[in-house]
Amino acid sequence: MTRIKICCISSPHEAGVALAAGADALGLVSAMPSGPGVLGEDRIAGILAGLPDGTDTFLLTSKRRAADIVAQHLRCPTSTIQICDELTETDAFSRLRGALSGVTLVQVVHVEGPEAVERALAVAEQVDALLLDSGRPAAPTPQLGGTGRTHDWRWSRRIVEQSPVPVYLAGGLDAGNVRRALDEVGPYGVDVCSGVRRDGALAPDRLESFVAAVRAA
Repeated sequence: MTRIKICCISSPHEAGVALAAGADALGLVSAMPSGPGVLGEDRIAGILAGLPDGTDTFLLTSKRRAADIVAQHLRCPTSTIQICDELTETDAFSRLRGALSGVTLVQVVHVEGPEAVERALAVAEQVDALLLDSGRPAAPTPQLGGTGRTHDWRWSRRIVEQSPVPVYLAGGLDAGNVRRALDEVGPYGVDVCSGVRRDGALAPDRLESFVAAVRAA
């Protein structure tokens, strides 16, 4: 089945609601230059401490150096690290592998045009999965996710077809378009934040509709 990741989890209550609705993974957003759902690391650690054993959790990080990511993960020990920007060191992934044994690494690729295909395939060999989103990292205020905006799924489809690792699709998904996204892109998993929220809070009806739409597909 297509995996469902519910992102921007803000509290133990939201985590419980998401898991009860059928979420396969939870996303917790640390410091970002922009976007919704950002939590302090103490709050992230508190949410993690109350989750059932075996819950798949993603730490969304904007940090770009391996040492900084490792230090952050020690404070926020998720099962997966979602790297939302490009790393600055050529050996960063090997350093992360050495320091974080057993932790899954997911690289975000922001799909702004056809150049995203080459960029995604270049990094795919170094990570466990890719996540395709609709950010604009080169904007005056970088956007690294949570935009509520879709991108051109033609390029995402090409990445899915050629990637040697699983690919998650994010960016503007909701119950109304996720089935078409699955048909057109064929991702391993989907990732949603704003599409299951109302006034910033997780909306159980939107969440249930989203999960139902994915499972029906």
